Formats: sequence, structure tokens, C-alpha cells
Amino acid sequence: QGCTQKYIVKNYFYYYLFKFSAALGEEVFYITFLPFTYWNIDHSVSRRMIIVWSIVMYIGQVSKDILKWPRPLSPPVVKLEMRTNAEYGMPSTHAMAATAISFSFFIATMNLYKYPSELGLAAAFVFSTLVCLSRLYTGMHTVLDVIGGALISAVLLVLLYPAWDTIDHLLLTSPFCPLFSIVVPLVLCYNYPKLDYYSPTRGDTTTILGAAAGASVGFWLNNQYAASAYKSVQPGFPLITSTMLFVLARFFVGILVVLLTRWLMKSVVLGVLGYRYKFPIRDLEARRRLEVEVPYKFVTYSSVGFTATVIVPVLHKLLGLM
Repeated sequence: QGCTQKYIVKNYFYYYLFKFSAALGEEVFYITFLPFTYWNIDHSVSRRMIIVWSIVMYIGQVSKDILKWPRPLSPPVVKLEMRTNAEYGMPSTHAMAATAISFSFFIATMNLYKYPSELGLAAAFVFSTLVCLSRLYTGMHTVLDVIGGALISAVLLVLLYPAWDTIDHLLLTSPFCPLFSIVVPLVLCYNYPKLDYYSPTRGDTTTILGAAAGASVGFWLNNQYAASAYKSVQPGFPLITSTMLFVLARFFVGILVVLLTRWLMKSVVLGVLGYRYKFPIRDLEARRRLEVEVPYKFVTYSSVGFTATVIVPVLHKLLGLM
């Protein structure tokens, strides 16, 4: 798992295109695009995307570790990534996330804003297709893995769509939302399917559910205590209704605060857990233990989700960026 393969790049266009496309299904994309949508486009769209994303990704990650289908053999394929090589292959969660995010964004915005529906549909299709193809190019999935992931995500979208408004209403108004948003994801993380060897799937699932939990608590708090301040913040797409200067300022200020939160909480929580379980913070094997990995990732990323939905908008308002 720790070795790398030597290869020669013959077409740099495809190489960088698909390396970039693969990144659209990873944390670097989630931690930028989802908050960007919340800060600059529409809160309701962002909420629906986060709901779909967290449910789809949890089902996808658990399915991998239940089915236990291996990734493509290498050789003959050349694997351009090593971190996810320890995971199983079916279904491709990159394909699931790309399909869920792109099409949920299209569905959530097509009735809110005036733009050609054909253009939105084409953009969602191109986005998801690029991410799917990147998994084949990088040697991380078979064609069946990718098709399976996209189809599962599409079925889940169809099943979830009729319940979007109900789920969203409960997230905003139910007095049990904060407790439910924290307890249920924690129970799911601690009862994640056990494997014979370590895989990053449990940690990645905890990251996703933690971020969604923190964001859900933030949604509820905003609706309870800051509803009037938030409803008028997002009148439409930023390129149409806002200057790019304000859009970029909100984005960079927000991302800076989110990244600082992630760094601070990770350091603090790992320090506390290291003291509790008597291990050095840099001990990778200790950080992979259930009693360490789940709380440190859940607390870190729930703090990130809460910061993105509550702290950053308040900061935007104080700085006159609303």
C-alpha cells in the first residue's frame, strides 16, 4: 500500500484534466463548493445538497465494506493514487458524490432561478461524467464500479426528492433536530462495518457525517435565532446579483476561517485524546483506532460544518460583506 508505480505521461491534457476531475470528488471540493453555495448562492440549495450528499456518501461507503469487491488489479492497470487503494471498489463513491451533488444542485435551482434547463442539465452531466471517467483513468475503479455508483446515486436522488421539503422543514423547525443531528451520525460511525484490516472508509464516513451534523445544527440555530438576517442574504446567483469582489471576499474570508477551525479543532481534540489514551499525536496507528479516529474526526468536522453555517455568516455581516 505504501509503494508507488512508475509511469510515463504521454498526454498531459488528459493527465491534468482527470487528476483535476478526481479532486472534484474529494474533501478539497466539498470543503470549498458546499460552503460557497451557502455563502453566495442560496441557503435552501445548500441545505438540500448537504442532505443528499451525506446520505448518498454514507450508503456508498458502507456498501463498499459490505460487498468487498476489490479494486482493479495492478498490473495491468497503473494506479495514480495510493491513499484510497486500501478501500474496496464497488461502488465508486466519487461517481456517487459527483452524481448526487451535480444533479441535486440542478434540481434544487431549476425552479428557483431563471436559466436554460438544458444548460443546467448538460453541466450536471458533464461534471459527473468527468469525475466518473477520472476514476477509470487513474486506475482506481472498473467500469462496473463507476456505473454502479452513478446508478445507485441516481436511484437515491429519485427516492429522496419527494422528501426534500419535509426533511428540510424538520431540520429548520424540529426541537429535536440538534440532538438527532449529533446522536444518529455518531451511532452510525461507531457501528460502522468492521474490516479485517484498516481502511480509510470509516474515517472518511465520519468526516462526512460530522460535517453534515455540524451544518444541520447550524441550520437549526440560524432559523431559530437569526432567520430575518439570513433570508435576505442570498437573493440569487452571485454573477447576476452581486459583484465578483463581494463574492470572492466572502469566499476567501470564509475558507480561511473554516481551515483555521479545522486545524485548531484537530490539534485540540487529538491532544486531548492523546493524553487520555497515552499516545503521541503523530502516532498514525493510534489515530486509526476506533476510540480515537471517530471522536477526533467527528468533533473536528462537525466544528467545521457549524463554523461554515453560523460563525462565517456572522463574520461576513460584521465585515459588511452581506
